[in-house]
Amino acid sequence: MIKNSIAFFFFSICFFGFSQEEDTVNASTIDVNYMYGVIANHNNNILHLITGHPEGVLLSWNNKTFGDKPWQERYNYPDVGVSFLYQDFKNEYLGKNYSLYGHYNFYLLKRNLMLRVGQGVAYASNPYDSETNYRNVAFGSRLLSSTYLMLNYKKERLFNTRFGLQIGVTLTHYSNANIKAPNTSINTMSVNLGAHYNLQKGSSVAYVHHKKDSLSYSKKIGYNIALRGGVNQGDVIGTKQYPFYIASFYADKRLGQLSALQLGVDAFFSMFLKEEIKHNAVAYPERNLDPNTDYKRVGIFLGHELFINKMSLITQLGYYVYYPYEFEIRVYERIGLKRYFGDKFFGAITLKAHGAAAEALEFGVGVRL
Repeated sequence: MIKNSIAFFFFSICFFGFSQEEDTVNASTIDVNYMYGVIANHNNNILHLITGHPEGVLLSWNNKTFGDKPWQERYNYPDVGVSFLYQDFKNEYLGKNYSLYGHYNFYLLKRNLMLRVGQGVAYASNPYDSETNYRNVAFGSRLLSSTYLMLNYKKERLFNTRFGLQIGVTLTHYSNANIKAPNTSINTMSVNLGAHYNLQKGSSVAYVHHKKDSLSYSKKIGYNIALRGGVNQGDVIGTKQYPFYIASFYADKRLGQLSALQLGVDAFFSMFLKEEIKHNAVAYPERNLDPNTDYKRVGIFLGHELFINKMSLITQLGYYVYYPYEFEIRVYERIGLKRYFGDKFFGAITLKAHGAAAEALEFGVGVRL
């Protein structure tokens, strides 16, 4: 499990900051934010974990872009950066989390409104333990995947200095994607107040504007094959981890330089379901469950892909058309990151869930035919 989490972290960092080519202009900022908030009650099983107002400190480094690459202009010259978050949940069972992320800052309203999207890995100081911390049903492992969203009003170079201020709200999410139970997860909503400092002395760098180039992508429908896999665990604490495999075939249609629509089919082979069926058939005879019930599932999905340079954000909504064993609900969603290597091949990290219940963290590779 630890190896999977470490791989997820480094793959995520490669997708975000370090997969980008360097700009000819290097202008960086650092910022520090204090956070104060609440734990969202998304599941009644975590009510005993909501006892105080979480506090945290977010330290970030940001590298500005000025349009050396056309994609930067399309997204209004975002920042690429790395951030570290310390968060105290003010609960003896949850403890504290330490997180490291790669992030993007996107700007609106004359660059005064900033939306930051961060993805990385977190270390939980006090995870579930059957003997010493059985009340922590949120974190079943020390290493977790983590995502945060920050929306801030930001004002740089106040009074012609290198200093500036920002204020806004932040949402953080922690989960191990059911790699190990329990995994109820924790979401926090916080107000943040921070200061930032420009490492560059002047502010006279001009943004590069590119001519409207002809579209270099094919307008035809493309066809994709993707193979995903990993390990996960059933909801029963103490059960074994089992591998899963997913084969996907889908068509995509580019809508422009920024996005594409997808339509496809998934075939799921989840070994933990196979074992769960056998267990429930014996443990709950009143259900009249056949132990030979097929554990495989087939779903159809509609998706969207948002392109950012060599990477993209994918979101998909699916429905099981073959569903012989009832597990969670028939609707599922997938969200994650995709990294292209050339024009045809790609790698991906995605999270598959049913509503607020994560099922699997998927590592995949694929080809666009």
